[in-house]
Amino acid sequence: MSPSILTPQRALVRARWGVFGTFAGVGFLSAIWLVNIPDIQERTGTSHAVIGGLILLLGLGALVSMQFTGLLIRRIGSRASCSLGLGLLVITVNLPGMATDAVSLGIALFIFGLGHGITDVAMNQHAVVVEREYGRPIMSAFHAFYSLGGALGAVAAAAGQSTGLDLAWILFIACLVGAAAAASSVPALLSRATERRLETGTSPVSLAEHASPVRDTSGRNRRRIVALAVMAFLILLSEGAANDWSALQTVEHLNEPEAAAALAYGAFAGAMTVGRLLADRASNALGPVRVVRYGSIMAGAGMLAVVVSTFYPLSIIGWTLFGLGLSGIIPQVYTAAGAAGRSDSGKTLARVVSCGYVGLLAGPAIIGWLGGMVGLTLAFILPLLFCGFGVLLAKAVAPGKDDGVADHLRSIPASSSDR
Repeated sequence: MSPSILTPQRALVRARWGVFGTFAGVGFLSAIWLVNIPDIQERTGTSHAVIGGLILLLGLGALVSMQFTGLLIRRIGSRASCSLGLGLLVITVNLPGMATDAVSLGIALFIFGLGHGITDVAMNQHAVVVEREYGRPIMSAFHAFYSLGGALGAVAAAAGQSTGLDLAWILFIACLVGAAAAASSVPALLSRATERRLETGTSPVSLAEHASPVRDTSGRNRRRIVALAVMAFLILLSEGAANDWSALQTVEHLNEPEAAAALAYGAFAGAMTVGRLLADRASNALGPVRVVRYGSIMAGAGMLAVVVSTFYPLSIIGWTLFGLGLSGIIPQVYTAAGAAGRSDSGKTLARVVSCGYVGLLAGPAIIGWLGGMVGLTLAFILPLLFCGFGVLLAKAVAPGKDDGVADHLRSIPASSSDR
């Protein structure tokens, strides 16, 4: 069934831009908090160790809310869930600036994390529905807008700091911007009724497939979901490690100044953003399996260059390849997770997103612990090995016959040999 039959094309295009705005808004609000950590730490009188532990509370809040967001989506739909999560983010982005000590900051970050978890699952779920009906890969572009929103948030925070604007005003202005983004984006999303119709819509072919033995299909589907969850955990662990430790690894391994080392992170982050803008075209041309497989190989080659290089330009090339390779993997994983759990896609996606989020949080800690033992450069052998799992598990993102994915996504010739 074509998207034009299921929902007016104009509504689908509106929904696509609504998802873009939602991703960008979440990225903006996240960056505003992150860039202001030093000021918040000074105001609350917390040490580096304490602030690190409190940041884990933000992650804990997100993980807690992710566990019930699947049920929430089933009850009220992903648009209403996005509205709830974004509203919580908009309100609570002010709370860290109001904190006066470690306890109040911890509470503020936990509540902020709750909003982040709800929105993260809900907006990815809505993105899965929109992509499915759009008839071609667009998930990576959504994630690219998160990165762009984060870049805008960082620039806005830096501009406020450079003019001497008080932290409370910076966060309040961010609150207003976030509210404007939510107000313009959420109404553009598909209604609950439309979403349910799209989720339950089946063709005669798919009805025949549902008549096949349930045990084998469900067993294969469970194994596929486990593979997707493992991949999300390992890839986002690698991404989190690069986010936090790329610059310091360059200083430690190559004895470069901090300004030059910052370029290592810039190369990685910039490559991630550019890669996400290009990954949809690559997925359309090559198929999602090859995007994951070749992306994992590219990321592994980049990390190998970082580990063995004693030459600064080669290290920068390595971080660039690592970012480009990783950039398209998670969008393919989330698309596959939403399709694999068609009967309860919100719950399935929530599980996979939760595993990825645990990896994102665990990555910096694991690499930091290993770095303390063997040095950061040798510690990055771990993400290098994890890229191998991306190659091995790549087939898990192949659209299945019972996914309910748009026919266009199921019949890309270049990916058929990889199933």
